[in-house]
Amino acid sequence: MRADRLLSMLLLLQAHVRMTGRELAERLEVSERTVHRDMEALSASGVPVFAVRGAQGGWQLDENWRTQVPGLDVSELRALMMAQPRIIGDPRLASAAERALEKLMAALPTSLREQAASIRQRLYVDTTGWRPSTENLAMLPIVQDAVARDRKLAIVYCKPNGQRSERTVDPLGLVAKGVVWYLVANTPAGMRTFRVSRIEKATLLAKPSKRPRDFNLGAHWTATTRQLAEQRTRFTATFRVEATTAKWLLEWHTGKELAPSDSDGHVAVSLDFDSEDQARFVALGLGSRAAVLAPESLKASVVTEAKRIAGEKSF
Repeated sequence: MRADRLLSMLLLLQAHVRMTGRELAERLEVSERTVHRDMEALSASGVPVFAVRGAQGGWQLDENWRTQVPGLDVSELRALMMAQPRIIGDPRLASAAERALEKLMAALPTSLREQAASIRQRLYVDTTGWRPSTENLAMLPIVQDAVARDRKLAIVYCKPNGQRSERTVDPLGLVAKGVVWYLVANTPAGMRTFRVSRIEKATLLAKPSKRPRDFNLGAHWTATTRQLAEQRTRFTATFRVEATTAKWLLEWHTGKELAPSDSDGHVAVSLDFDSEDQARFVALGLGSRAAVLAPESLKASVVTEAKRIAGEKSF
């Protein structure tokens, strides 16, 4: 989203020579503050953009500069292609990002442009799972608009337990984790993360949002996810399973193989779960293909649940 805006900004400046912050803000549908922040980002990345003061002033590029991509090598180009926007789960954004990529390809030297075309014919990134996504992204465009334009957002949010709340937030950024979108925002109670699919209603407000000057979205997300991982309750269980079953389990669950295959072709595996309930669910699903070795509490709960199921089936 921001990369598309930055590229559009460069193309506008190249076409119009000089534009005011207000003109750029109107063309790009963002605030003048966002334009100023984007200009700082462009300058920091080496783009020779500068402000001209006075009645006829504005932003402009060095007259000898063109929207080329110096120093880009084949490995970087391949990485750029692998980061294609299909992961974001929004066809409208994916289309816009694809157009931005096309513009970037057009600015490459001929030799790299030919290699880019070759890579695109030989590489397709499909990060969707085999199961259809259940994420409801109806509110995503409004949330994206609020983030891009630095505007406050009024939302109706539904927690996993069904509890609903209404709140006004200062959007700070969006994070796409796989096909799941999260909104990071400031609230009266502090910084919070909202799953976009749980936002039932979003209203863009006219009032500008407040953004901490030193806020870094990437650093914040990394710290938050690390903290969540550390706080998450873990339940470890040990199973005796066939080697083929062990391979499948270790593809889907965090764990490790404790011992090599025995004479019957079985191995012991240790698996991590979020709870004992989850471990019991997996154990019952495996049926006779697995034996619970530890802990004793899981053994007992599996036996109890199996008897209850058998009792229900006997009616």
